[in-house]
Amino acid sequence: MQSQRQNLAGRVALVTGAGRGMGGAIAIDLARAGASVAICDIDMPALEETRAAVEAAGARCLALRCDVSSSSEVANMFSRIVERFGTLHILVNNAALVPNSPVDTGRRNRHYAYMTTPVPRQSLGFTSAMSDEEWHRYWDVNVHGLFYCTREALRLMEPQRDGRIINIASIAGISAMSAHSPHYSATKGAVVAFTRSVAAEVAGANIFVNAMAPGGVATPEFTNYFEAAGEEKCNQFWQLCPAGRLGTMEEYASMVTYLAGDHYLVGQIISPNGGAVI
Repeated sequence: MQSQRQNLAGRVALVTGAGRGMGGAIAIDLARAGASVAICDIDMPALEETRAAVEAAGARCLALRCDVSSSSEVANMFSRIVERFGTLHILVNNAALVPNSPVDTGRRNRHYAYMTTPVPRQSLGFTSAMSDEEWHRYWDVNVHGLFYCTREALRLMEPQRDGRIINIASIAGISAMSAHSPHYSATKGAVVAFTRSVAAEVAGANIFVNAMAPGGVATPEFTNYFEAAGEEKCNQFWQLCPAGRLGTMEEYASMVTYLAGDHYLVGQIISPNGGAVI
């Protein structure tokens, strides 16, 4: 990966949802690769921590509060990026809502137990119990936000005939592994379809669009889940992952850095997932 990192010198990247977790790790890895990095989130204290880490890696950094579900806030963010850096070469659409509320945890536990324990077949009742508000909230961030940021990025990338867009999807969008979260699965499936469509549209302008569809990510949220779940629930989870571990944020970030550089990949959905989906 070192040669790929060297190729990012002089490039300008934007990572959305970079306040914590994988988004922050991606921003830091891109900075180590030589890119100048803009980062956004709605959690400003966490975003400031990422900004400090990016600058410690030797990169210029612009940290902006932005709710990507608002097209006006996204447009303003891109104006600020152009004002600071002049253009944009790399967009990482990472910002997303993920199912980690207590209700989501209950659904997840029921699903894992159902998949790994001999019990009578039945409906788990997740979709029929979901509210309009819960459904729409996920689409506002995970899909509408993805579109708003991609649209603004292409308005810069198309005239310069140069760009890389990496969308963070999920195995939820390419499998039934997240049947416990139909709202999340639907939005990540939309990310996959949008990636392929836009990739075919803009590749002729040297703008390569791809997606990474991670499996489990070793974030603090997952650590908290395991600690609260207990041994039996954890064992049920590991039955679904042949590698027997989660992917680290650094492993996923290095894949994004690769996709941000020079390669021959167009419209691909790359899924590091430890064998959970093969």
